[in-house]
Amino acid sequence: MKITAPSLLRPQVGSRSGSRTRVADFLALMKPRVMLLAVFTAFVGMMIAPAPLDPSFGLLAIIAIALGAGAAGVLNMWYDADIDAVMTRTARRPIPRGRISRQQALVFGLFLSCGAVLVLGMATNVAAAGLLAFTIFFYIVIYTLWLKRHTPQNIVIGGAAGALPPVVGWAAVMGNIGLEPIVLFLIIFLWTPPHFWALSLNRADEYARAGVPMLPVVAGRAATTQQILIYSFLLVPASMLPSALGIAGTPYAAIALASGTIFVVLAWQLRRSQENDRQAPRRLFLFSISYLFLLFAALLTGDGSIQWASPASSRISQPVPASAPAATLPGAARTAHCFTTATAEEV
Repeated sequence: MKITAPSLLRPQVGSRSGSRTRVADFLALMKPRVMLLAVFTAFVGMMIAPAPLDPSFGLLAIIAIALGAGAAGVLNMWYDADIDAVMTRTARRPIPRGRISRQQALVFGLFLSCGAVLVLGMATNVAAAGLLAFTIFFYIVIYTLWLKRHTPQNIVIGGAAGALPPVVGWAAVMGNIGLEPIVLFLIIFLWTPPHFWALSLNRADEYARAGVPMLPVVAGRAATTQQILIYSFLLVPASMLPSALGIAGTPYAAIALASGTIFVVLAWQLRRSQENDRQAPRRLFLFSISYLFLLFAALLTGDGSIQWASPASSRISQPVPASAPAATLPGAARTAHCFTTATAEEV
């Protein structure tokens, strides 16, 4: 019997389509938008470090940090599959939909974790690799396995994991931890509670149904909005520290003060809002995404910078004076803008 060409092509097209879908599912496990947030803050940590770094090794470091952040997302989805299945905002993730099994996710996450730490150690130094390994461990073991299901302070303590990427980036260049990355850590650490609590206020019923003791579930809206306002006030002086310490200049200080004021105003409006007002927490949540990217993009116009070494030079050289010309990131504003559209499902 004669077989026509179209009949031969159909299985191949279907196979290619299935493969693309499969790849997309594994990428979704890595929480790509959250991963990009970690990569961006780590990149800023590298850029403000006062030492030259070979661009090729810098690129490898960024790739390794991206894989490490993705690994944390995969392992988080692996363990939280039961919670994800009963929450509207996460029910369409690959594991609850049955597109990826939990065992496959676990193997994939462990593979990415080991590969990321190994690549970062080979491209830069043991200190950076150790910090990346600790970040993954903290996010999975301390936050996901322990804190998330047992205390309303889960996002406060667990937020330390999300605040570590700039420290990893700095260590990749310098081989140690300095005051500068600790300041960046502090900013993200204080930013995380109001950012995530603003989201969870509109999802309190889902968290309650899933048995997750988020602050709005345990303490209610009034106590949560009060805590959001406190952290928002603390965030303003913390965001001014880079300028006070000479890490960034006047443009950064102006941006930090203006955006910090808006952050506090939105937190105050949320505190004064009605119980059934869903727009006030949403406004703060969406602005908080723009806020962090704007703040870190502004750091790249400051006084501290990394001097890129020639490919023939060693991976990491001796520190150069802090008065070296500032490096800039083309398109940082566009990157920040794209994250304002980040959906709650990917946070």
